[in-house]
Amino acid sequence: MADTPRDYYGLLGVGRNATPEEIKRAYRKLARELHPDLNPDPKAQERFKDVTTAYEVLSDPDKKRIVDLGGDPLQQGGGSASNPFAGFGGFGDVFEAFFGGGGPTGGRGRRSRVRPGADALLALSLTLEEAAFGVRKELNVETAVLCETCGGTGCAPGTHPRTCPTCGGHGEIQSVQRSFLGQVMTTRACTACGGTGEQISAPCPTCGSEGRVRARRTVTVDVPAGIEDGMRIRLAGRGEVGPGGGPAGDLYVEVSQLPHDVFTRAGADLHITVAVPMTAAALGTDLVLTTLDGEEKLEIRAGTQSGSQQLLRGRGVPKLRSSARGDLHVHIEVRTPTRLDEEQERLLRELAALRSEDVAPVMRGNGFLGKMRDAFGGR
Repeated sequence: MADTPRDYYGLLGVGRNATPEEIKRAYRKLARELHPDLNPDPKAQERFKDVTTAYEVLSDPDKKRIVDLGGDPLQQGGGSASNPFAGFGGFGDVFEAFFGGGGPTGGRGRRSRVRPGADALLALSLTLEEAAFGVRKELNVETAVLCETCGGTGCAPGTHPRTCPTCGGHGEIQSVQRSFLGQVMTTRACTACGGTGEQISAPCPTCGSEGRVRARRTVTVDVPAGIEDGMRIRLAGRGEVGPGGGPAGDLYVEVSQLPHDVFTRAGADLHITVAVPMTAAALGTDLVLTTLDGEEKLEIRAGTQSGSQQLLRGRGVPKLRSSARGDLHVHIEVRTPTRLDEEQERLLRELAALRSEDVAPVMRGNGFLGKMRDAFGGR
């Protein structure tokens, strides 16, 4: 079963017999109330998009004709059973496929002066701590915002657009051309009004008929805990306002995490390398390790080998949109002393003799690289 056609007239609050001027006035009134730059309520922003879509449909003669026939030009098929050319987007499209122009009853109709705005992209650098636990940031962005002087209409205060005298408000010009099939009527967009069917005789002194101006504004970004390098945060309706005061696009904030002096991040896990003196690794010791949550005691067990690893569970980065956390991997690097005084060297030689470790290892010939016999007596 096909989707129920949307009530575009109802969205604008006008009757089905409303004139184009009445439709335009209703849209402008609602746009001033619901525009995202004037009304930050998310429900108002969604309704503004619906109202703008309704105006774009009802200001287009071809689309309005489909609505009046009981169809929805924005649904797949674009029409109803009473429109035999609904699957082709109207008779004009079928005619254009053969002759390169519009059909005998006209082209695609007027273009709306109100168009959606473009999306915008900002870069945001975060420290590891900010990315791990989340943060609120205030960003300055230069973008297109609604012109407050004209409210997006593009007209000087107290004035309104006038019907284009060249195309009579249709937004297109028809002409007759001769072909091997006889006379063919083609349609092209009116260059005098840009296909909108309207001309602004008194442009807004602030925006010059654009309905928008460039300005710097502050945007608040709530960064969620656990966000990773390269991820983007979408701020719906915070991008550029469209021409004619059209709905704003979205603003995307791309996150980059700054390198940390101590930790290396891998997803939700953290890695750290701890240098331990040879004697401490042999005898065992306790270290005080600074984690993201504060200081934590780490036990270095006697006989710890270089390259070994200890795991501190739940001391990594919180996982995005989850209460769980990653782990902290502690990599042990045993440091061998390189500069010994005479007394230290004597003591080490005595220790080596006591452990029978003062003999050189013997290489065996088995294998490509050979095998080294354990010269340390397995101790």
